[in-house]
Amino acid sequence: MSGTNSPEAVKKLLENMQSDLRALSLECKKKFPPVKEAAESGIIKVKTIAARNTEILAALKENSSEVVQPFLMGCGTKEPKITQLCLAAIQRLMSHEVVSETAAGNIINMLWQLMENSLEELKLLQTVLVLLTTNTVVHDESLSKAIVLCFRLHFTKDNITNNTAAATVRQVVTVVFERMVAEDERHRGITEQPVLVQGNSNRRSVSTLKPCAKDAYMLFQDLCQLVNADAPYWLVGMTEMTRTFGLELLESVLNDFPQVFLQHQEFSFLLKERVCPLVIKLFSPNIKFRQGSSSSSSPAPVEKPYFPICMRLLRVVSVLIKQFYSLLVTECEIFLSLLVKFLDADKPQWLRAVAVESIHRLCVQPQLLRSFCQSYDMKQHSTKVFRDIVNALGSFIQSLFLVPPTGNPATTNQAGNNNSGGSVSAPANSGMLGIGGGVTLLPAFEYRGTWIPILTITVQGSAKATYLEMLDKVEPPTIPEGYAMSVAFHCLLDLVRGITSMIEGELGEVETECQTTTEAASSPTQSSEQQDLQSTSDQMDKEIVSRAVWEEMVNACWCGLLAALSLLLDASTDEAATENILKAELTMAALCGRLGLVTSRDAFITAICKGSLPPHYALTVLNTTTAATLSNKSYSIQGQSVMMISPSSESHQQVVAVGQPLAVQPQGTVMLTSKNIQCMRTLLNLAHCHGAVLGTSWQLVLATLQHLVWILGLKPSSGGALKPGRAVEGPSTEPSLFAVAKLLETGLVNMHRIEILWRPLTGHLLEVCQHPNSRMREWGAEALTSLIKAGLTFNHDPPLSQNQRLQLLLLNPLKEMSSINHPDIRLKQLECVLQILQSQGDSLGPGWPLVLGVMGAIRNDQGESLIRTAFQCLQLVVTDFLPTMPCTCLQIVVDVAGSFGLHNQELNISLTSIGLLWNISDYFFQRGETIEKELNKEEAAQQKQAEEKGVVLNRPFHPAPPFDCLWLCLYAKLGELCVDPRPAVRKSAGQTLFSTIGAHGTLLQHSTWHTVIWKVLFHLLDRVRESSTTADKEKIESGGGNILIHHSRDTAEKQWAETWVLTLAGVARIFNTRRYLLQPLGDFSRAWDVLLDHVQSAALSKNNEVSLAALKSFQEILQIVSPVRDSDKPETPPVVNVPVPVLIGSISGPGLSRPFVRTDSIGERLGRCNSSEAPVVTDELEDLNLWWAAWNTWYRIGSESTKPPTTFDKLTFIPSQPFLTALIQIFPALYQHIKTGFNMDDLQKLGVILHSAVSVPISSDASPFILPSYTEAVLTSLQEAVLTALDVLQKAICVGPENMQIMYPAIFDQLLAFVEFSCKPPQYGQLETKHIANAKYNQAEWVALNYVPFAERSLEVVVDLYQKTACHKAVVNEKVLQNIIKTLRVPLSLKYSCPSESTWKLAVSSLLRVLSIGLPVARQHASSGKFDSMWPELANTFEDFLFTKSIPPDNLSIQEFQRNESIDVEVVQLISTEILPYANFIPKEFVGQIMTMLNKGSIHSQSSSFTEAEIDIRLREEFSKMCFETLLQFSFSNKVTTPQEGYISRMALSVLLKRSQDVLHRYIEDERLSGKCPLPRQQVTEIIFVLKAVSTLIDSLKKTQPENVDGNTWAQVIALYPTLVECITCSSAEVCSALKEALVPFKDFMQPPASKVQNGES
Repeated sequence: MSGTNSPEAVKKLLENMQSDLRALSLECKKKFPPVKEAAESGIIKVKTIAARNTEILAALKENSSEVVQPFLMGCGTKEPKITQLCLAAIQRLMSHEVVSETAAGNIINMLWQLMENSLEELKLLQTVLVLLTTNTVVHDESLSKAIVLCFRLHFTKDNITNNTAAATVRQVVTVVFERMVAEDERHRGITEQPVLVQGNSNRRSVSTLKPCAKDAYMLFQDLCQLVNADAPYWLVGMTEMTRTFGLELLESVLNDFPQVFLQHQEFSFLLKERVCPLVIKLFSPNIKFRQGSSSSSSPAPVEKPYFPICMRLLRVVSVLIKQFYSLLVTECEIFLSLLVKFLDADKPQWLRAVAVESIHRLCVQPQLLRSFCQSYDMKQHSTKVFRDIVNALGSFIQSLFLVPPTGNPATTNQAGNNNSGGSVSAPANSGMLGIGGGVTLLPAFEYRGTWIPILTITVQGSAKATYLEMLDKVEPPTIPEGYAMSVAFHCLLDLVRGITSMIEGELGEVETECQTTTEAASSPTQSSEQQDLQSTSDQMDKEIVSRAVWEEMVNACWCGLLAALSLLLDASTDEAATENILKAELTMAALCGRLGLVTSRDAFITAICKGSLPPHYALTVLNTTTAATLSNKSYSIQGQSVMMISPSSESHQQVVAVGQPLAVQPQGTVMLTSKNIQCMRTLLNLAHCHGAVLGTSWQLVLATLQHLVWILGLKPSSGGALKPGRAVEGPSTEPSLFAVAKLLETGLVNMHRIEILWRPLTGHLLEVCQHPNSRMREWGAEALTSLIKAGLTFNHDPPLSQNQRLQLLLLNPLKEMSSINHPDIRLKQLECVLQILQSQGDSLGPGWPLVLGVMGAIRNDQGESLIRTAFQCLQLVVTDFLPTMPCTCLQIVVDVAGSFGLHNQELNISLTSIGLLWNISDYFFQRGETIEKELNKEEAAQQKQAEEKGVVLNRPFHPAPPFDCLWLCLYAKLGELCVDPRPAVRKSAGQTLFSTIGAHGTLLQHSTWHTVIWKVLFHLLDRVRESSTTADKEKIESGGGNILIHHSRDTAEKQWAETWVLTLAGVARIFNTRRYLLQPLGDFSRAWDVLLDHVQSAALSKNNEVSLAALKSFQEILQIVSPVRDSDKPETPPVVNVPVPVLIGSISGPGLSRPFVRTDSIGERLGRCNSSEAPVVTDELEDLNLWWAAWNTWYRIGSESTKPPTTFDKLTFIPSQPFLTALIQIFPALYQHIKTGFNMDDLQKLGVILHSAVSVPISSDASPFILPSYTEAVLTSLQEAVLTALDVLQKAICVGPENMQIMYPAIFDQLLAFVEFSCKPPQYGQLETKHIANAKYNQAEWVALNYVPFAERSLEVVVDLYQKTACHKAVVNEKVLQNIIKTLRVPLSLKYSCPSESTWKLAVSSLLRVLSIGLPVARQHASSGKFDSMWPELANTFEDFLFTKSIPPDNLSIQEFQRNESIDVEVVQLISTEILPYANFIPKEFVGQIMTMLNKGSIHSQSSSFTEAEIDIRLREEFSKMCFETLLQFSFSNKVTTPQEGYISRMALSVLLKRSQDVLHRYIEDERLSGKCPLPRQQVTEIIFVLKAVSTLIDSLKKTQPENVDGNTWAQVIALYPTLVECITCSSAEVCSALKEALVPFKDFMQPPASKVQNGES
């Protein structure tokens, strides 16, 4: 004690001692002088010691007897004040440890005396305590004396003293044992040979024990003696003792110092030999006692059990079992059996209660329970103690329910509440009321009318007893109702908790040890291997032993536990209690599962399952949960919604749900209580936490859950989780989806090892997907697709990208879903594909064929939404994933895209899929090189495999390289779409096909083009031609829904026509642009022929659109530009829409011999295009053959299409103008290539076609678009083309060799035939045509064209051509001039009757121009007679024109008339200048005809039809004058060759003069008669003309040579004079002026009469 050793403390001690002694001497001064003296000498002694010694305390201790003496004497005075002062001083000395053994002995003796005198009892106890606790100087006899002193003070009359003494005794006993423990500690290092203990019951001297141990031994031995009511050996002087106190002391020693008994054999001996027999002996009254059998038949009276003793005995037993079980195996067996017996129903309530409490103490010690099991249950002939304990608890609980406890006021007599403790009666009473009122206030158990409240008694896992602690009670207490039940309940719970946690802990250890050893063993070094194996086998042995114990423990207890827990579960009305019961059942089930004890595991699980289901439900389900009955359940199960209802007053459980049972027969509704739900929760926990050990009992768990889910109306949601579903009223035919939902969840949580269960799992789900019930199917599909998606997104190890087998395994079920026909399943499948693409598209790799296969598996009949979803997937693939997929899959993409094009459910999808094919082709084009490399690599690998297996590699388009095959597949797919039944699809596909070939065809190998031409293009053309020609002509009303169809597309035939057009144009374009690639192919000419054949059949089809387009294509393939690659396009635009002449002009090369070969030859170009191929120079001859083939086709098209049909009706097909125009426009270009061989036959053929083409009428409804308005003189494009064709020919003849010029006449003939059209439009077969002005546009009538402009243009061409060719031999020989005149005669003779006025005017001017060129030629060849037949024709022509029979129209204006007259005058002038002067070279008859005509003109020019007013104009005065002058001029010319001519002219003159005389006479007469009235206009005009003629005649006569004029003539002229003079009186001013002109020339006759000469004959 460092505190008491310090100098300050020592100094203080000395001071205190001195002051104590002084005080003592002061007190004893009067009464007790000896004491005073002793005190004073003590002061001196202390001072001396302090002065002499350095170690003051030690010196004090040495002399302590003397130092203490004064105080002991003071105590001897028995004066309270002095005694107290002395005891205080002694305590101070003791606390400083300055008291020696002797002094201590003296002090104890002095204290004994005080005790015997009953003085200062409390102070005494205090002093003893200080003396024994400060150190160990007191032992042996003095110690025993001190202890006895305390015992005796315990039994005084004073309560306070008793209690203090009891406490002191307990402390002193503890101190004695603590000293022993300390002593053992000190001597621990020194090992000594233990001496065997002899079985000697009276061991006064224990030679082997050390001092403190000996004290302890003697003390404990005497305690046993005292309890047993025997005399003590060591505690001499004991007067009385109680068993209760003795038992308490024994218990505390056993409890506090177990090691003492376990380490020292002497003490162990005491336990076995003394304590156990004692306990057994004391227990006997309890064992024999039977409640209610007090009047026993046995003569000996039965001692009643005494609560205090019994309770303390149980406490001792608890300690013995807990601390010394290993020493007292046999004894414990007895104790435990006794405990079990105390639970019997015939024992008093309090005894059962304390027994249960004791058992509870054992139940919280699992290791102890384990030992019981090992020591008893596992031994062959031993009591099954552990089993008995558990069973006893179970029976105990059962008995509480079955036998209501007697003598409990709460249940028997409600008025007798005051008998029991208030604290208990209140709850019991209120609980009872609770049942009556239906409001349960307390947690309780209720079973068959027995109601037992649950009291809160202990904290979980600690056995805190109530009645085992009632050490102050002498009478047995009243046990409140429910107390025993509550403790027993906790026993069960703690038992389960303890066992399970212990076994599971040990199991865990074993498992980890096993793991570490196996790990060690798995990588052993050579030397340690042996020892490892050794340790492993040891371990195995150890584990086998442990496992046997665990299994025995479980087997021993499970039946009892299960029975008790099930009963409690049934009876429980408290949620917390229920929870605890369920937890116990759960942990037991799990433990059994871990240990592999199937029966017990299933039993516990069944109990939980039954608890989950409604009361009478459980049995049927859980007794028949065989697989068979489950699978037989039909799925038309009556399920009903769950509805929440309020707690019912009849029931002590809250009903939380009502639903339909899941059974074949509907049983009405069933109710689930909150307890059912609690059980269900436990079941879920079990499945969740201990699924690994459930084994076969999963069947139970899942079956139960399925029923619960059904009753609750839970429906699966995404991922398989169950959620409250929508309420379904009434019976429903819905299946239970529980199993599917759980399969899904199972799959999802086992993704890391999915390979193991994938096949069976998905196989089963695929079957579910085919279930007839749609809801079931839907969930099968939902589960399957969710699993596939999860599997693909899961982070596998190794990742899927490196584990292709797994990836294909995962995707396979998706493919297998394609074989299911239900659309709902397929929709799910496709949605899954879409999601996979969105999340995993980049990493599908080898899974692509599967995924694409799924999209491609959608058939046409599977509904729009399916197709649409599948197509969405495909779109995603094409837009996003082409670069990420293996190139070998590209062909599949093409196939799938094509198949969507062929689906006819939704037009837009078909069209979009064609767009996708275009995108795909673009992708091929951009990534061509990489794709080609990869495909070639793949091809090589496959080839190798095939060779190894000895089979032939088979793929479509085989000899072509793989990349080309890919293209060919694409083309083939598009080709299929080009003949789809829907026009829009055909159109789109056609455009795409040709665009693709056009844009990307250059990537193909040269040889592949052969396949493209024959297998793709011509094959397509054949199919289109066939479909078009067989298409239906029925009108299609509308395009489905409210789409209006244009009339040009309202029959299938018209729609196919469009396709045909598109296809032909596309093929032609390819032939045109790729000619350089195609020509070197071997069979180009055959291909050319086939193409021409297609062009021909299209051109001759009875459809305007097709036929016209065919010609466009014809134009295109004949494009005369030598073909070029797109990269070096020709500078000229393509031929199709350009009028040909322009084209020809622009392309003609420098040399005219072969104008259309450009300066760079084809060979050079091919060399440029593809340097690797040898340049191929096309053979000239072969080239010509191609062109002649084209000419023959053209001729066939022309002749067939323009041949008039034999009969006409409404449906007769007549080719359209644009068609004919295009046809004719082809000729010039074609001609340039064949002109070298173009002969007259060909020209004849051409002529027929041109003539027929121009003759074709047009339908009235098309005329407004083709014809100009009738008044405009414009050519139609067809007529232009015809003329152009002839123009080309004549130009070619012009520059051609001599032998070509014989073609001129033929050309003239052709042109002149056209000229005739001006007056006589051509007939087209028997067709009636109407004049355009009369046609009604809306009727199907045929309208003759206005041929006038055409004819006139033809005429102009004739004139121009004649100007150039008049002298050509052929032209002269073939009487071309005569033909021209003959042709012109027609319009000239018609004159005003011509359809168009312009015609005859043009005819006149043309005639004049032709004659001006032709007449000289005719005169030149006069002798040859080649022109003989021409002259009469010409004379007739003049005659017909100048004296036409047609009457001028009434509305002809004066100006017009004068203009027309001037034309006539021109003709007469031509006669006077070109013909008459050369009369010598001209046939006489002709000249005669001319003279007659002139004569006629000069006289008979009066037209009688005129109105009065116009007469003066209409009498073609100028014309007459001109004729007259010409006639006169000719008459009086010197060159009269024959008298006849002269005669003719003289005759004419006299007639003329005579007529003039008559007219004048008549006029004068009429004037005279008329008086003031003016004469008719006609007469006035006539007189004026006569007057003018007279003046003209006189002028002419004057100009003529006098010798040429006959005398008679002059006489007749002069004879007129008097008559003229008579006219002077006329009133008309006009007449007067004319008269003046007529009279003036007569002045020349005014001369004197000459010598008489008679009539000029002298």
